[in-house]
Amino acid sequence: MSVLFLFIDGVGLGAQGPLNPFCDVNYRGFTAMAGDRNFTVDSPSFKNSEHIFRKIDANLGVEGLPQSGTGQTTLFSGKNASLKIGKHFGPFPHSGIKPFLKEESLFHKAQKMGKRCQFINAYPDIFFEKARERNRWSCTTLMAKSADLSLNSTEDVKEGRALTAEITQQAWREQLDIDVPHISPEAAADRLLEQAESFDLLLHEYYLTDKAGHSQEMKRAHQFLSTYDRFLWHLIREKPTDVTIVLSSDHGNVEDLSVKTHTLNDVPLFAYGPGAEVFSGASSIMDVTPGIIEML
Repeated sequence: MSVLFLFIDGVGLGAQGPLNPFCDVNYRGFTAMAGDRNFTVDSPSFKNSEHIFRKIDANLGVEGLPQSGTGQTTLFSGKNASLKIGKHFGPFPHSGIKPFLKEESLFHKAQKMGKRCQFINAYPDIFFEKARERNRWSCTTLMAKSADLSLNSTEDVKEGRALTAEITQQAWREQLDIDVPHISPEAAADRLLEQAESFDLLLHEYYLTDKAGHSQEMKRAHQFLSTYDRFLWHLIREKPTDVTIVLSSDHGNVEDLSVKTHTLNDVPLFAYGPGAEVFSGASSIMDVTPGIIEML
């Protein structure tokens, strides 16, 4: 059995309305995730033996708007990072919560069980140069590095072992002038499924939804959501029976383009495949890592 953990940044469940991009387009993957219902705050929980959809809390009992550093650390460790430092913090992990990622992360827990883990995102050379120069790593890269996982590079993308952050490789071609082909979201999903054959736990991160939310641009939101939805829908339809998809987010954002900031909205928890029922009682992003570990 393999678990595909899909982390999608800045996606909450918002109210019906003209500034919620989920309300005027029928996104097949997001709709299927919610049990063939609208992907909004009004959607009820959905449960069967291999499909769980729940709205879970990302505020963690701490005042203020949730942020990426604390939200992602909580999501990837099961520890309340915001409560630990008494505030929400981001976008990078606060020094006071880095031990959760460096010693107690999902990858560390899975490895102690003898499970094979990988973070499938790849990074261009300029990312590594800047990260080393500043000694500042994102939550996912710090977690992966601390678990002795090699971060994927341009060569891994060219060899078909990794995915670029925006899924289709187009930004690498057009903005970074890196010689990689454009691929469809469906081809990217197939690559993820192929890599899942070699690992027990495979993590993918998509952050452009958070970028779209901060931009408050509906066109941009639909562009990034459409790409991800095609990717997600293909995974849902084509995953092998022994693969379970788990999807969640760190905080809300793109679901409410009336504000430039993050939101207080609940975020989705979607599990699809064997063992999904372990999440039937999940109530916050603190429950995601423990559920995955139980599933493994």
